[in-house]
This record gives sequence, C-alpha cells and structure tokens, in this order.
Amino acid sequence: MSPQPRTGLGTNQEAVRRHNLGTLLRHVHRRGQSTRADLTRGMGLNRSTIAGLVTELESLCVVESTDTVGSPRGAGRPSVVVRLAASGPYVVAVEVGVDRMVVARVGLGGVVHQRATAISSGTEAWQVGSTVASLVREVVDQTPADAAMVGIGIAVPGLVRRSDGLVRLAPNLEWADVSFGSIVLAALGVEVPVSLANDADLGALAEHERGVAVGVSDLIYVSGNVGVGAGIITGGLSLAGAGGYAGEIGHLQFKPGGRPCHCGNRGCWETEVGAHAIAQAISLTSDQVPRLDEVLAGYSRPTRELRAIGTMIGHGLASVINAVNPEMIVLGGYFSALHGLVRDEIEAGVSDRTLSSPFESVSLELPALGADSVLMGAAEMAFEPLFTDPVSALGSAIQDVRTRVAG
Repeated sequence: MSPQPRTGLGTNQEAVRRHNLGTLLRHVHRRGQSTRADLTRGMGLNRSTIAGLVTELESLCVVESTDTVGSPRGAGRPSVVVRLAASGPYVVAVEVGVDRMVVARVGLGGVVHQRATAISSGTEAWQVGSTVASLVREVVDQTPADAAMVGIGIAVPGLVRRSDGLVRLAPNLEWADVSFGSIVLAALGVEVPVSLANDADLGALAEHERGVAVGVSDLIYVSGNVGVGAGIITGGLSLAGAGGYAGEIGHLQFKPGGRPCHCGNRGCWETEVGAHAIAQAISLTSDQVPRLDEVLAGYSRPTRELRAIGTMIGHGLASVINAVNPEMIVLGGYFSALHGLVRDEIEAGVSDRTLSSPFESVSLELPALGADSVLMGAAEMAFEPLFTDPVSALGSAIQDVRTRVAG
C-alpha cells in the first residue's frame, strides 16, 4: 500500500498563527494600547500564546511593550501593556471630492501624522490623479525612513466595483469606467497596494470602527457630498451588494414626474435634497455648491426654504428606515450642517413617514469624526491587509517612501 499524503498541518498552523497576529494587532489598533491580560481574555488564547504573538509583532516593529502594571488596588498578577510602535507602519488615505482633494498619512490607531489639501485643477481623471500624487508626496515628506507604507486607500463619490476598484460611475466628476487607482500609482511611479471604495461606505466603516457607531451593528451613514449616498452596515457587516453598488439612496424615487436627475430618471430624492437643489433654493452660485457645508455653517437660523428641505430629508430617511431598519442614522457631509439648522423639521419628517416599529429603535446622530469620517474610512480600508496577514503585508510594504515617490 502506498503511503498516505501528509495533511499539511504545518501550513494550517501557520495560517492560524498569522490570523492570530492580525487579530491581536487589530485589537491594539482599535484601542491604542491594551494589556496582555486583556488580550488573553479578549482573544480566548492562553498567556504564553499571547506573549509569543506580542513578541513576533514587536520583531515586526508594529507594537512595543511597556512596564508592567498591577490592578488599581494593587492586587492580582501584573500585566504587560502592549501599545502601538511610535514609528510603525502607516497608510495614505485619500478623499476625492468634486473640487477638493484631501490626503493624509495615517498611522495605526487612526493617528493622522500629516495632511494636505488642494483644489483640483480639473475633473479629468488624470488631472485629479496628478493632484493626488502631489499631495501624497507632500504628506510622506517627513516620514521616518524606517516607517513602512502598507497601502493607499481612496474614497470616491461614485459607484466603485468591489472586485477590482474600477470606478464605474462618478457622475459629479463625469467619470465612467475609470481605473483611478492605476492612474494614481502611475503618477507616483511606485507599486503599492491601493484600494478604492465609495465615500459613503467608508464613512460608515469609520464611524462603526472608531466613531459614534462603535458597538452598533445596524447603521446607515448618509453622505451629503454634492450628491446623496449611503453606507450601510447590517449585522456588523457592510452591505455592498452583488457588485459593490448598494447604498445609492439618492436615486430612490421621491417625487414622480419631478425634476430630471443626472442619473437619467426624474424625481430622485437627490433632485430635492442634493447640493444643487439646496443651492438653488437659497440662491447660491454654482461655485459655492462644493462648499455647501461651509456655507450652511454660516447660517444662524434656517430660511423657509431650508425648513422645507429639512422636511424632505426626513421623509426620504423614513423610506430608508422602513426598508433597512437601522439602529442609527449618521448624517455626514452637508447633512450635518443642515441638521444643526433644521433638526426639528428632519425629525418631524422621519416621525411622520416611518413605521412605528422601526421608528422605536432608530436614532439620528452626527458623525463623531466630523469631516474626517470618509478620510478615516479610507485609512481603515487600506490597513485591512495588515490585519488579515501582518507578515505578508509588511513583507510587501515600501520602506523609505520619500525618495521613491519624489517627483
């Protein structure tokens, strides 16, 4: 009888070890620091296994251990504090807006080390990519030579295909089927992992991970960024849809036979509460539309037109609440500024149209991360490969980025 093939136990054990490394690192990333005792309880592993994982992450220069601490009352066995390394790996987060680009170098723990902003010189994808590349060079200019870039995360106001990051449609940028990640990498002249996603999806991710929705399993982040979109998390998981296009709530029909929408339909919710509609209602010029949140922040009291828009926002949200039954709605972008002006109208509109059962469990909140929700979501997305397999991600990371992206 021929010998039976080996089971590959060593390979499985290696995969489990790398998974545990990533899980431990994610724990510390979310909290900034943790004791080994807390990690032992949280991960359900024994002390010696946790100690071994911490030692390996220290060798990878992503965490460091500090002096032992005892319990507050001096009783119990002391435990080592594990915290993020001061010059550990980082990602570059990019938020693409209609007229403005924001880029930040973000370290583990969500620490923004440096950021840069620029007005786009045009909406052509290559022009935006060139602007983004210049901002990336700016934010990595002061990076320590031993700090590694593990990836770039890009938020785009449009439909992004989940499988490969292709921007299928970004109507306010007039993009269709654009491989924007490749454009940015070509402008930088480097090869580094790059990931793209819809801006509202990333706003939801950030608020869920480290914002107002921490611990909330069912939430919707509603984005006001010229257009209207939503990032949906249900049961703790992102609701992306078959291709990654879920959440286009701005194109739910709101007023049959209403104004034409850039999507080709008529009467979309976006045509009533989108930035262009609001600008028209309060007599703003077209160049003020991308800065609508700043303009609204300057109002001390709402106009009659804004009150009417507040009611329409509430009615639209009611339809979404009835369909998805979230625990929380987070109002991002210019919706945050509008909420400060027409909160009563929004809440009355929601109450008027929402079924009683889902209405009982939902709350309307503002993003704890403020204007940074989408940017921080892009950073979280870019860090994900590091938490999946720290060894592999750090093995392909770029060292001394400053000299490699110099343009």
